Amino acid sequence: MNGFIKANSAWLAPMASIGAFVVLWGIVSLKVNPEFLPSPAMVWHEFIRLCHVPVGGTSLAGHVGYSLQRVLIAFGLAVLMGLPLGLLMGWSRVCEKIVSPIFELLRPIPPIAWIPIAILWLGVAEGSKVFICFVGAFVIMILNSYTGMRYVDPLLIDAARSFGASRSQQFFNVAVPACMPSIFAGVQNSLSMAWMCVLAAEMVGAREGVGFIIIQGMDLNKSSMILVGMILIGVVGSLLAAALRWVERVLCPWRREMV
Repeated sequence: MNGFIKANSAWLAPMASIGAFVVLWGIVSLKVNPEFLPSPAMVWHEFIRLCHVPVGGTSLAGHVGYSLQRVLIAFGLAVLMGLPLGLLMGWSRVCEKIVSPIFELLRPIPPIAWIPIAILWLGVAEGSKVFICFVGAFVIMILNSYTGMRYVDPLLIDAARSFGASRSQQFFNVAVPACMPSIFAGVQNSLSMAWMCVLAAEMVGAREGVGFIIIQGMDLNKSSMILVGMILIGVVGSLLAAALRWVERVLCPWRREMV
């Protein structure tokens, strides 16, 4: 028995914690008004209903697809722009002095604060929603890549220099691989932030997306529908994080034991 538990602890522990949470949820829901906190069974039945009944003319899978599309576009732009900028800020003191003051000025502004100006600039169409997700992901991507590059061991750079490596070789062959853990941490956090921001973005003028499902649940006074949307956000976000961890294990095999 002990051997079985040790061999399967990777999935037994998460399943046990989720099961305990659902049981606790069910017990608490028995003590309160179902309209305030629906039971797990009610939320499950609502999920099944939404799988067969479109919301706003779009299926449940379609709403998830719209949200994913917005998040992945914003996330891709954040990586393409934020990753090289953060690495250059950490590598070059000149670049840091030029960019850092502007970045430090914009960094404390929460992504939600950009919603009014995004609507003013881009309207309520797809552009404003992608922009809100991009702002959240972009800041985190820069911060993590910059921090990773700044904390690369100087001895690695000195060793490469002593072997005659050029400046570009020191950067691409030594510094960038050394800060890969921070880069992947930034990638994961950026994707998580973009996925969180899409909810706020879809609450303004959206007709599709998981955020729209939550708004519809609020308008219809259906707590179970709201919880379905919230759980979908958590499940999809967890799957995205798991996919990125798998990519990290593939690209950084030396960290396989640590991930």
